[in-house]
Amino acid sequence: MPVRVGVVGVGKVGQHHARILRKTPGVALVGLIDPASARAERLARKLQVPYGRDPQELLGRVDAVTIAVPTPHHFPVARTFLERGVHCLIEKPFTQEVEEADRLIELARRQNLVLQVGHVERFNPAVMACAQYIHEPKFIEASRLGPYDPRVNHVGVVLDLMIHDLDIVLFLVNSRVQALEAFGARILSGYEDIAKVRLRFANGCVADLSASRISLERFRKIRIFQSDSYISLDYTTPQVKVYRKRKSHIESFRDIERLTPRLSRQEPLALELEHFVQCVAKGQEPLVSGEHGRNALDLAREILAQMKVLA
Repeated sequence: MPVRVGVVGVGKVGQHHARILRKTPGVALVGLIDPASARAERLARKLQVPYGRDPQELLGRVDAVTIAVPTPHHFPVARTFLERGVHCLIEKPFTQEVEEADRLIELARRQNLVLQVGHVERFNPAVMACAQYIHEPKFIEASRLGPYDPRVNHVGVVLDLMIHDLDIVLFLVNSRVQALEAFGARILSGYEDIAKVRLRFANGCVADLSASRISLERFRKIRIFQSDSYISLDYTTPQVKVYRKRKSHIESFRDIERLTPRLSRQEPLALELEHFVQCVAKGQEPLVSGEHGRNALDLAREILAQMKVLA
């Protein structure tokens, strides 16, 4: 039997959820929900699926939903479905507040439901390929720049863009954040539009993160430095380059091995959604669980609490 899935919110991100799920093997896309009914109607007609305005219209008709509504609505929408035994994939940031994340995690646990958070970069083929080369990062440098998008003017650049890299860094370092420094500036909105953050981890690793939504071009890169190697990852290409020492004492570039892993060309969002459906069908724990989404949100909130905003 196919997994019956609905999509709640078919804006800039949710429309791609619907597009991909419509052609995903083992999935029956049973409905789209969006209060902007004209937009939902057009997409529903194109994909030949029902649409509606109220999430409650999906109850009793779905096994799982993906939720791509604005962040302030994540908690009430997800709670509605989890309380009725429906598995959920919730776009990032997980929720508006950490307390809301904790409540959803507990609810999913009690109901024995899959709760996945949409940190799609975890499914980027470049991230998946480079993970095998990372063992003890000493220093990480991440940069994520892009143009301003009024669609997310309810949050600043930390919750809009940097949270992707916060999740990736927490995943790669696998250690507790011991201290942080954060600076930001408001340029185009009432929130920070550019941010610089330094994280110091208990295992000694240091990570510098930059995020900006006042750039004219998209730039998404992360560099990882270890005692024996340097790894460069470009999210957008995508591409990974690995430089490893052939011996402990380097005398020339011949002593450095260069690797360029071959990457899958599959769309990261398609990989993420296929993984979610598989977890629902097989009762598995997702790669990016509610706890992972909660930890990234908690760190983002702590950064914002400590951030020095420059006028």
